[in-house]
Order: sequence, then C-alpha cells, then structure tokens
Amino acid sequence: MIVKSSVPAVALITLVVSGVQAFISVGGGGNTHVTITGGAVMAKIYEVCEAVAESEGRDFKPTGSSAEELLRACLGTATGEVSGAKFRTALNQIYMQNGFVDRDFMSSAPHHFNNEAFNEGRNLIIQGTAAVKANVRTDNLQSARETLGRVCHTLQDFYSHSNWVELGNKIPYANLIRPDLNIEKIADITMSTCSDCASGTCPNQLLPAILSGKYLTSGYMGLFSSDKPQGKCSHGGATDLSSTQNPRGGINKDERQSHNADMHNNAVNLAAEATLELLEDIRGAIGNKDYLRLMGIARSAVLAFVIDTTGSMADDIAEAKRVAFSIIDSKKGTQDEPSEYILVPFNDPAFGPLIRTTDPDVMKTEISKLAANGGGDTPEMCLSALQLALTGGPSSSFIYVFTDAPPKDTYLEKTITALIRSTKSTVSFFMTSFRRRRRSLKASSEFQVYYDMALASGGQAIEVSKASLSQATDIIVDTSTSALVTILQCSRDPGRVENFPFLLDESVSNTTIYITGNSLTFNLRSPTGETQSNTVENGPLATIEKVGNLQRIQLNGTEMGLWHIEMTTTKAYTIKVMGQSSITFIYEFVEEFKGPHPGIAPIDGRPSAGSPAKMLLTLSGEKGPEALELQEVALMEVSGVKVSNGTTEKMGDGDYLVTVKEVPEGEFVILLKGKDKTLDSLFQRQTTTQMSQSKVTIKAIADSSMLPGEVFNLNFTVTTNGTGGTYTILARNDKDIPMTYTTSLSLVSGGSAQGTVSLTPPANTVSGTDVTLTIEAEAPKGSDSNYAVLRLSVLSKVTDFTPPKCEIVTVKGKCYSSACGSSNWEMSVSITDGNGTGIESISIQQGNGNFTQRKVEGDEIVVMGLYEASCCSTSVTLSAVDKVGNVGRCSFTMKSSAGARLISMSLPLWASLLLYIFLRDAFSV
Repeated sequence: MIVKSSVPAVALITLVVSGVQAFISVGGGGNTHVTITGGAVMAKIYEVCEAVAESEGRDFKPTGSSAEELLRACLGTATGEVSGAKFRTALNQIYMQNGFVDRDFMSSAPHHFNNEAFNEGRNLIIQGTAAVKANVRTDNLQSARETLGRVCHTLQDFYSHSNWVELGNKIPYANLIRPDLNIEKIADITMSTCSDCASGTCPNQLLPAILSGKYLTSGYMGLFSSDKPQGKCSHGGATDLSSTQNPRGGINKDERQSHNADMHNNAVNLAAEATLELLEDIRGAIGNKDYLRLMGIARSAVLAFVIDTTGSMADDIAEAKRVAFSIIDSKKGTQDEPSEYILVPFNDPAFGPLIRTTDPDVMKTEISKLAANGGGDTPEMCLSALQLALTGGPSSSFIYVFTDAPPKDTYLEKTITALIRSTKSTVSFFMTSFRRRRRSLKASSEFQVYYDMALASGGQAIEVSKASLSQATDIIVDTSTSALVTILQCSRDPGRVENFPFLLDESVSNTTIYITGNSLTFNLRSPTGETQSNTVENGPLATIEKVGNLQRIQLNGTEMGLWHIEMTTTKAYTIKVMGQSSITFIYEFVEEFKGPHPGIAPIDGRPSAGSPAKMLLTLSGEKGPEALELQEVALMEVSGVKVSNGTTEKMGDGDYLVTVKEVPEGEFVILLKGKDKTLDSLFQRQTTTQMSQSKVTIKAIADSSMLPGEVFNLNFTVTTNGTGGTYTILARNDKDIPMTYTTSLSLVSGGSAQGTVSLTPPANTVSGTDVTLTIEAEAPKGSDSNYAVLRLSVLSKVTDFTPPKCEIVTVKGKCYSSACGSSNWEMSVSITDGNGTGIESISIQQGNGNFTQRKVEGDEIVVMGLYEASCCSTSVTLSAVDKVGNVGRCSFTMKSSAGARLISMSLPLWASLLLYIFLRDAFSV
C-alpha cells in the first residue's frame, strides 16, 4: 500500500463529499484505507490536543492544517525548534501496518471480513485493541501503533465488504469494538444471500430475505479457487475467481463505480466514523497524555546512556552523571527537554535492567544509584546492554556508550547492526584508558567492533583519556536537542586529499562539524571564500576544540551557501556536519506487492540486490511539506565517491516514491536536496544509517500475540538469488525468552526454504510486554546475509469484558455566560465495576476542573467522585478504566442561562466534529 503520512483535518470532509475511491491500496487519487485512518487519527489528535490545552489553561490555535503545525500548537509555546520527523514516523508506523494487511494477510478472510468470517474478524479487532491498551500501559508504543494500524484496516473492511450499508444502517456497528456484545444475525452457511449478476455490476444483488430479515453477510473471495458455498455472494473484481460462479458479480464497495456510488460513499463515512469510535475507546483507556504519546506528539530529543559500571569506570560514571544532570536541569521546560530518558548499566556478567522514563527526576535518581564495582578493563557485556537500549528506546534515538573495555559478547555484533539499521538509531562510543593496548595495532581488534558500529549508525567512536572525558561529552549536549539534522556525513579509510562541499540554508542554526581521526589536517572554507585551518582554535569561521581523536568545530554563525571542508591528509577520518532545523525527511525502503489490492509496503532488512531500490520518502518542515520542493534524491557511498541519482514521483502531502536504478555496491546513505519556498533557500539533508543491498531476503509474519506460558510458533522464509548451499540461521530476542529455531536451511540459487522459531514466554510475563525478535540468515562462508526484525507482544487472555459503570448522581450550581469567571458548578458521580477486575484509574478526559474521589466499601466497591469547575468550563467527560482497559464514561454539559443554541446537523459524527473545528476557527479570527 502507498502510505500517506497524514491527512489535514478538513480533507476528510472533501473525501466524503467527492465520493472518491477508497478501501484500495492504489488508485483514486491516493484515497485509501490510509487516508480514512489518517483523517480519523488527525481529527482525534486535534480533539485531544484541544482538551489538554484547555486543562492546562492555554490556547490551542494551529497556524495551519499540516501535521507539523498541529504538533507545534499541541506541544505549546516553549522555545526552540520543533521537528515533525518523529511525529511523522509514529503516524507512518500506524499507516504502514495498515497496508501490510493487504500484503501479509491477503488470503485471510477474518482480516478482511470476507467469507462471512464475522466472529473471527471481530475477535481480531477485540484482541488487537486489548493489545494496544496493554502495550501502552507497558510503554511499548511502537508495538501499539503497529497493532492499531492492522486493527483499523480490518474494522474499515467490515463496511466495504459486508452488507451493513445495504441493510440501511446509518451508524457504525458498535458490537465490533465492544467485547461485551456479540455479532448478531449472521447468515447461516446454508442460506442463499445473492442473486446472479451476469454483468458483475448490478446495483443490488442481495436477496429480499436477507434484506428484510436484516441478516449479515459478506462476499466470498476466491484468490486460488472459484469454489464458494451455494447461493453465496462473491466479493467481486478481477482477482476474485468465485465471482465467475453463480451467483456471479460481487458486493464489495472498495471502489466508487456507477452502480454502487451511494453505497460506497456511505461505507467510507461509516468506516471513518467507526475508526473515530475505536480511537476514542483507546483514548479513554489510556488517558489524554498517553494517547498523544502513542500518536507521536512528544518532544523529539531522547537521552539514552549505556554505562559500564566496572571498578575502573568511577571517573566515567561521574562524568556521565554530570552531563545527564546538566542536560536535565538546563533544558527542563524548554522544547529541547528530552521526551524520554533511557539508562542501561552493564558489568560482567550482568547487564541491565533497561530503565526508561519520561520523568527527569526518576532519571536523576536512577543514574545517581550507579557505582563502579568489580572487574577492571577486561571485556564486558556491552553489546547485550546496547541491545536493550536499541529495542527498548524509540526509533531514531541517540545512544551514548561509556566504557573502557572491549565487548565480551561479540557474538551479538550482527544482531546489533541489524537493530541499528532497523531502528535508524545513532550510537556513539566514549572509550577511555585503553591506549596501552594499541601500541602495535592500528585500532585494537578488540575495540574495532565499536568503530564499526559507530560508523554503521552515523555516530562517533571517540578515543579519550579519563582526564579529558568532560571535553568530549559536549557532543551529548549538542545532540540532545530537538530538530537535529545531518547535512553531511562520510568516511575515508584510508584517507585521501579531498574536498567535501556542504550546503547550509537559512533554516539551519547551531551548526557543528565533527571530524574523527588522528593527526588530521584540513581547512574550512565559507561561501565567501574565507578560510580557517584546523590549527587555528578561534578563527574567523569557527571555534575548534580537539580532544582525543575528535575535533569539534562550532561555526561562529550560519552563513548561507556552499561551504567546503578541504581534507589534506591521507590518514583515516570521518566527517559529520549537523545543525538544528525543522526541515528534514524520513524514509523507508519499500517493495511492490500484487493481489486484490496491489500496492507498495516497507521491507524489513536490506533491499534486494539485482533490482532498483525503491524508497518512500516524506518531507517535513515548519509550515508543512507544501512549503518545500524536492529537487534531488540520491544514494551516496559512505566511503567512496559514487552517487546514484533517483527518479521521484510525488504522492501528495510530502510523500514521494523514489526509484534508484543503479545502487552503489557498498554501504550507502541517502542524500536529499530541495528548496524552502517560504525562505527561497536551497537545502541539503542526509541520512546517517548505512545501508547496503543483499541477495538474501527473510520474510516473517506474526499474525497474533503470544500468550504467557504457551508455545508460540512463527514461520519464516529465506530466499536467495545468490550462492546456493547451507545457510546459517541465527535468532535472538531481547527478553531472553526461551526459544528454539531452525538453525540452518539448504537453498539453491533462486529458491527458498522455510524455518520456524518457537518462543515460550514464562507464565508470569506481564501482559503487554514487548519482545523484539531478530532473525538473521547468512550465506555459505559469510558471503552475504540479511535480517528481519519483528516486535511481538505478550498478552494475557482477557475474561473481563464489562466496562465500569459511571452514573451522574447530582449536579449543582448555576452558570451565567456573561460572568463565567465568578460562578462555579459541581457534579457528583458513582462509579462501580461489578464483578470485574477492578477500577484502575479515573481521569478527566475533557474539562478544566478538579476531581476528587473516595472509596465506599460494601457488597461491591463504589467510588464516589466530585467534579468541580468554573462556569467558564461547562463540559466534562470522566473516564473510568478497569485493569484490562474496559472504559466507562460520564459526560455532562452545564447549560448557561444565556448560552448559545446548539445546531443539529445530519452529518456523520467525525464530519460534524471537523466542521465545528473549521467554523469555530474561521469565526475566531
């Protein structure tokens, strides 16, 4: 499926009014499952951002309809640049998994509500929604987003593939998302449902008995056979072989055609409204703040430390504490305040646990507990700790490793490299007190893995004495900031005399250059031709600080235009140019897939050799992607000079499909050039994560969650277009869950083979636990390899399906619209959970008041609550959530004596909401 990174709120109304195509992967001007999902997601984010702003007593006024402008308004008015990259990445994690349903579950009837698989399809929605809630509770947001994307696809297909619309229903079917309700009146397998349609385009094939009896049915899909039960409707379309068998035709409403235009439009409306209801249920279960985090509304900086705690590391630990405390204290309350803090200690043989928090005080407490003890500078479990940081942290994190010893667990090297590529995270190493080891070696083979990983991720491998470590850690302060972009990164080993140009635009600030290597010489040249040698510490262009093998160059100002770094050495070196800017991009390598709904979906692992590389690229800027113009995309060798240009196809809303025919043979990164139309300024950006092609591919599909204490089997397929022979398989997971797997597969060139991984989560595994599984396949003699990275959830069986009951007991007070600030009102409520799992939390979902509660013991526990608010805030919604995520609500609006009259409109719920937002903002100018 071609994914779209977002849909402006008002575009949803256009979607319904115009009646364009939907429910398909490609076509209809890009209106797909993704636009239905994206429209609902953006509308709900708008609503929640507005509610949070109200509760905090601040305005919420986006300057435009782009995702970036919504993000900035939602985060508030704190100073600093705001990058939309992580927001767009989070949204794409939802949208991409939505597209995966058409690729990975093409023939699964429940995933598409085909073949009258209503109960099975509903179970996917119920189980998936429970998994989303459980994942959020355990802070596994990426897994939650991916599951949400798949659930949305299945939910929306109900309205296109069933006869819900033909039965005259005007509202979504609540039973699909209510675990306490069942699907009603499904047509029996022996019941005929459709009449024959020779043309395949009959306006209504459903039999009168089905319509009058209000029986649910859906079309049968025959991808590989024309067989279907006698008298049953077909899905229809060229790929449905069953549609040629009597009764011919089909009842799907995937595309708007002359015979089904009204029904198609109604299906789109209902699918959008149902998606909003699903999102509202999840919002109620997790609360407003966590809902926004789920959707990627967060400051982009993440502070992640992996720290060696052996006896020789006392000074290093003290410096890590100093830097962390300095960043926490100096950036608190600003837009640069990290949204998350991650800490993973390691020793020998222990490593971990992973500590992950959004609370800076918790991070301070945890890092204060670190103390050096045991061991020396002998090999430690560094890579095991790094694995936890890579799998436990969000994608595109900056991770800083402090150690004075080589890794003991070098067997994890390929797994770490796969995780770096999969997460696009940047890892930098601060290595101290090992110079005595390197007298006769270029870069001690024991430590070489750190250099390789830093290069692969776009990070730095910094050699520094313990006494000078405090000078080197400035790089952590530099990169612990929002809106960080890379202008240029390259590596030369051996080095050579070479000129490296890089373009700085008006949006870039705080430009810093990092050059690593020993005994290096270079000149810096500005766009006006002024130069400065590396021997000049404080010159006309920059301040140069040298510590260990790192030279940190801070430009005195950002002069717009083409700069040059003129290297005049033959020793090995790396160069990285970074700055702050809201103009950036995200990307995924993608592949085409066939089937009823052909499209494009991201691939896992390295792209396939022997064919053009395809990327889905999304531009992001302060005013949204429409203010930017893409001019050039290329793949650039990291250690060479080859640049392979790509052709671009604009998909809309900042999305571009890029095809590169001649891919560099070695490691490469993506180079992008464009124009900021607002500032009339050319810009250049680059990725840092290295990638290369492979003739090996691994495909693995997880179609359900794991259950505690039960064996979970996962099949995978390895295909090669390279060398035949015995391929070595290696599987690892980051939670040490017991598992067995196929250790080798025999393949011939052009062939494939299947293996299995079996995992058994312990019976006491916490529901919502996220497990990252890495599967690697290596060709004979290590000539080629590839990987697949999967996120699996452990979810306990849910038996409590009844939501808490919230009842309004009394409402007191009188409000006057002319003097709202001088009057108050209050509402008392009674909340019970019957014989359920118990009340987990009660929160204000909407409203700017105070809520107090007390428990009343009796035959059942009753929570009595009191909500008090000013008459300037007259609406409230309270959410009561039980321990498995069922939600009960109390909503009330206090009428003012001179209040405005509400207008009743015959629009769908979500369209009414968006129209209200549009009209309100239009008249508030």
